[in-house]
Amino acid sequence: MTEQEPGTADPSQYPLPPKKGKDASAKKEPLGHWSQGLKISMQDPKMQVYKDEQVVVIKDKYPKARYHWLVLPWASISSLKAVTSEHLELLKHMHTVGEKVISDFAGCSKLRFRLGYHAIPSMSHVHLHVISQDFDSPCLKNKKHWNSFNTEYFLESKAIIKMVQEAGRVTVEDGTSELLKLPLRCHECQQLLPSIPQLKEHLRKHWIK
Repeated sequence: MTEQEPGTADPSQYPLPPKKGKDASAKKEPLGHWSQGLKISMQDPKMQVYKDEQVVVIKDKYPKARYHWLVLPWASISSLKAVTSEHLELLKHMHTVGEKVISDFAGCSKLRFRLGYHAIPSMSHVHLHVISQDFDSPCLKNKKHWNSFNTEYFLESKAIIKMVQEAGRVTVEDGTSELLKLPLRCHECQQLLPSIPQLKEHLRKHWIK
C-alpha cells in the first residue's frame, strides 16, 4: 500500500479517481473525488464546531493530534495559489476564528497550538489547520504526515497574511514537496528518530503531565 498524501483525508475513504479519458485533463475534479472531501464535510452538521457568515470550522476527519480543526471559508477558493489581496480580510478572520476555537474548546489545556496551511495540500478548498503540538494520534502514520506539519511545508497563518499583505498573493518555493522526504526530527528537541513508532514513543517525553 502506498503512503497517503499529507492532508486531511484518507483517499481510500472516497471513490477512486476516474480513469483517463477525454475529460482527464479537466482542472476541476468531480465532487465525488476524494480530494473534494472537504466540500462534503464542511456541510455536515456533525463535523461542524463553529460557523458564521464567512467561515465554518470542522473537526479533521483524520486528526494528527489531540486537537485538530480546519477553518474553511464558505467562498469557493481552491487553494493558496488562488488567494489574492481581495482575500486578506478573510485570511485574518480565519486566523481569528482559529484562535477562538482554541480558546473555546481547549482553553484549559496547556498544549501549544499552531495555525497554518500546507504548502501543497492534497485536498481541494483552502483550509487553515489549527493543531495542537502533541501529535498524539493513531492517524499520524507516516513520514509525510509528520513532515507536512513539522517542516517549512507547514506555512504559518500569520506569515501567509503578511505575504498577501505585501505581495498580493502566496508564493510557494520550488522543491517544497521534497520537504516531505526529510528525516524524522522531533519538533521539540530536534532529535532525529529512525521511524514513526520510535518518534511517537519519544514524543511522550515532551507531553505536559
